[in-house]
Amino acid sequence: MSGIRDKIIDFYAQMGKPFEMRDFVLLWMRAWVAKIFYDSGRTKAGENYWEINDFQGTLFEEEYGISFIDPELAAQLALYAETILPIMVFVGVASRLGALGLVGMTLFIQLFVYPNHFTDHVTWIAALGMILCMGPGKLSLDHFFNKSQK
Repeated sequence: MSGIRDKIIDFYAQMGKPFEMRDFVLLWMRAWVAKIFYDSGRTKAGENYWEINDFQGTLFEEEYGISFIDPELAAQLALYAETILPIMVFVGVASRLGALGLVGMTLFIQLFVYPNHFTDHVTWIAALGMILCMGPGKLSLDHFFNKSQK
């Protein structure tokens, strides 16, 4: 039992000074925005985790009106991005890169898919902007790995 306790104490010591409110707010922002995109990605998945469902190509072509790229390819790329990028943001691995990718997706959605949903999209970009500017905070794998390298 003391082995687990010692590991927890060592982990806390590696994290440095105690967590600040900022770290909890950043964790909440990361979780909130990651859930939005991850849930959207799961609606595109079929039987297999990485496979689009049968009607996504039609949805991208007819409802979204995306004609400058193959609808099947667009659906597959959206599935990959909406699965991988939110996980990166949530766990805090290359969070800024993941957040930048999600900002790009949000801008694409705003400009080409749902231009009337500006209030939703600007809220997502504001949350992602916090992550881009401030990083993921101390409650992230980025912070843990950077601390352990020193």
